[in-house]
Amino acid sequence: MGGDFAPLEIVKGIEIARDRYDDIDFQLYGTASEVKPLVTNWERIELIPTTEVIEMGDEPVKAMRRKKDSSMVRAALAVKEGHADALFSAGNTGALLSSAIFLVGRIKGVDRPALATALPSFEGEHDQFVFMDLGANADSKPAHLYQYGILGSFYASHVLGIQSPTVRLLNNGAEEDKGDEVHKVAHQLMKNAPSFNFLGNIEARELLEGTADVVVADGFSGNAALKATEGTALMMLKQIKAAIMDSGTRGKMGGALLKPAFKSIQKKLDYNEAGGAVILGVKAPVVKTHGSAKATAVANTMGQIKTMIDQHLVSDIQNYIDTHTEELQAGKEALNAQINA
Repeated sequence: MGGDFAPLEIVKGIEIARDRYDDIDFQLYGTASEVKPLVTNWERIELIPTTEVIEMGDEPVKAMRRKKDSSMVRAALAVKEGHADALFSAGNTGALLSSAIFLVGRIKGVDRPALATALPSFEGEHDQFVFMDLGANADSKPAHLYQYGILGSFYASHVLGIQSPTVRLLNNGAEEDKGDEVHKVAHQLMKNAPSFNFLGNIEARELLEGTADVVVADGFSGNAALKATEGTALMMLKQIKAAIMDSGTRGKMGGALLKPAFKSIQKKLDYNEAGGAVILGVKAPVVKTHGSAKATAVANTMGQIKTMIDQHLVSDIQNYIDTHTEELQAGKEALNAQINA
């Protein structure tokens, strides 16, 4: 029931995904009178009626606790109780995070689940990279950023198919001693990590250049950088179009010739193509698509979730975290000893 175009575009997207993936069953949680008339074919689709809706302006934790018969809470409980394998929503991001952490539950050993997404790389070896945290945690400790390196590397390899992914830390400078104390300490932890291939700091202006397969950030910086990048890209495309339209006949003719190139760039920047943002560090795939997502984005996100399940992403993360918990603790102790000395 969440999102700017719910439930119509959600239902349309699910029907596209149902026809695309013949091994997935779908459960639609929502207001029966609104959802039921929209479904054209009930094959492998089940409607679970709910009576409450968590609105976009609701306070996340309070809404999760008070609106127990909301579509989001009921769907999260279905995952917790084993009646479903994954949770998807286009609604209130904070409420989904709360539902993922408190209802679905954290993976043992993960201190702070994080919100991650795949963004386009315009240069470099691969056409996408993982960017996290996007706002699940405004304040992060160095150990949390270290864990994001592990979680992001796993997502890059298991879902994006990137072998031996490289990791960078978002900071206000490329030098090792840049940033506040949290980022300086995090850099030292990540620098000595055998768990992933760390290449140092990265500045926000380099994000789309393809110099890393995983970029780790604290939630505040990551969210701000993501929105600035999206806003700048959309504004530049808008301004280029306006300039062409104002440039007379010859300019319009040139613009027509370049239209395929502009379409290619626009498609690469379009969130409808990429899928949703993933809450990494919880016991099942939990994915949030853009609030203004249309049916195409919903269907593509179902494919993203299918890949996560087929590749056993969550269980593999749990096994890896179990294996490397002692390593992280040893790294923190060694760093503390160095600082105290």
